[in-house]
Amino acid sequence: MRVLYFSDKVTLVLAFALWAVFQLGATLICLHLPDRFLSLHKAFFRSYAFEQDGLLYARLFKVRRWKHLLPDGGTIWKKRGYAKRHLSDFSELNLERFLIESCRAELTHWLSIFPFWIFGFFMPAGAVPVMLLYALAVNAPCIIAQRYNRPRIERLLRKKAKIRRV
Repeated sequence: MRVLYFSDKVTLVLAFALWAVFQLGATLICLHLPDRFLSLHKAFFRSYAFEQDGLLYARLFKVRRWKHLLPDGGTIWKKRGYAKRHLSDFSELNLERFLIESCRAELTHWLSIFPFWIFGFFMPAGAVPVMLLYALAVNAPCIIAQRYNRPRIERLLRKKAKIRRV
């Protein structure tokens, strides 16, 4: 329900500014979350049977074709970030770190979608669905890429553990 009225110019500037604040806020919240909140054993991050170990995303969304085009936000935050674009260290420790950071990235993008409804306070009602579509268009590809990559890394870790036992 619209309760604030601004000129079109102010509304547009406010919309851009708020999206930047929401994205940055979600990023900062997730960067400071302790790793224990980002476990693969949590239901939110677990890979489910319908996802077919990430194959659903490969088939349905053709993720392999476009995931290389996504920005890697982990490279922006030098001290706290973790670059996920290219794995150069395949140690178990680094692969486990990748899984945690993948959960962190996914949660960041989910949190970035949620505030779309706030635009209803100062924009016409018809703009709210547009804001949701924008939030989904910007964040869903990143979520899909994380949900596609995680099972692949988990599989690699299982293979490494199996080789170590032999």
